[in-house]
Amino acid sequence: MIISKLPELGKLNRGQIAKLAGVAPINRDSGTKEGKRFISGGRSYVCRILYMATLSAIRYNATIRAFYHQLKSRGKLSKVAIVACMRKLLTILNLMVKTDQVWQTK
Repeated sequence: MIISKLPELGKLNRGQIAKLAGVAPINRDSGTKEGKRFISGGRSYVCRILYMATLSAIRYNATIRAFYHQLKSRGKLSKVAIVACMRKLLTILNLMVKTDQVWQTK
């Protein structure tokens, strides 16, 4: 589903693909004022698909689960940790498509 809704997967770098999917933090700065970073924009349907895939990955994938628990132990909120895992999963998928590899567990 992600490949059909995000055909640019494997063709863009990790920052560009994260922005396109809507999981990259956008700053709200003006002059010397530093605003809060937030997640917005991108393709909402890709973001929803990625959210559900990430919830499943946090439960069953050792790599994503370890990353999620590391973020939680550092005091991150659950939603913040989930979005960070979404971006990590998307980055991994982007690299897998770009290099034509399959998922390998350690």
